[in-house]
Amino acid sequence: MFTGIVMGIGRLVDVTPLADGVHIAVDSRALELEDVRLGDSIAHSGVCLTVVARQGTVLEYDVSGETLACSVGLNEPGRELNLEKALRLGDALGGHLVTGHVDGIGLVERFAPVGSSTLLEIRAPAALSPFLARKGSVAVDGVSLTVNAVRDVPDGSCIFSINLIPHTLAQTTLKHLAPGARVNLEVDPLARYCARVLEYAARTPSP
Repeated sequence: MFTGIVMGIGRLVDVTPLADGVHIAVDSRALELEDVRLGDSIAHSGVCLTVVARQGTVLEYDVSGETLACSVGLNEPGRELNLEKALRLGDALGGHLVTGHVDGIGLVERFAPVGSSTLLEIRAPAALSPFLARKGSVAVDGVSLTVNAVRDVPDGSCIFSINLIPHTLAQTTLKHLAPGARVNLEVDPLARYCARVLEYAARTPSP
């Protein structure tokens, strides 16, 4: 479990193909690594991965083909990644609860300065549209953000907007976004469970 508060920016330094997926190495010197052990979970731009090896400040992971199919950024050597170590009991919950399980891929529609901040508009696929709401939470490339507005599109998708303050841009990889970029999206887990309860109730006969 994570909070969507990025602790540092890492760089993907090596990608080795596996039978189903890849083995990756990430330079993680931006993190405090003293307490990192094999088997620990670390989020990489929103994707929870398990540490399987370590060489100094470089942490290594096995990434399945399923994870690669559901996310972006984990098979591109040189790419910067938002890093966050797993939440510990007693830690401050500065963002919102994030599982590290990407729900889908969004497409950046607009990334433009507005006053001292930056407006980010993302098109979310139809499957995620019901879970995005004004003033709700969403994780974009692992960053906990607040949705300012949602506009539904006839094809079932939606475009949601976010205001990015300078601090967020400085501390994350979101500064590199541009129209056409693809991003990892994770909706609020509470929204997922509410939708499941309503779906189940709708098809279950009353006693």
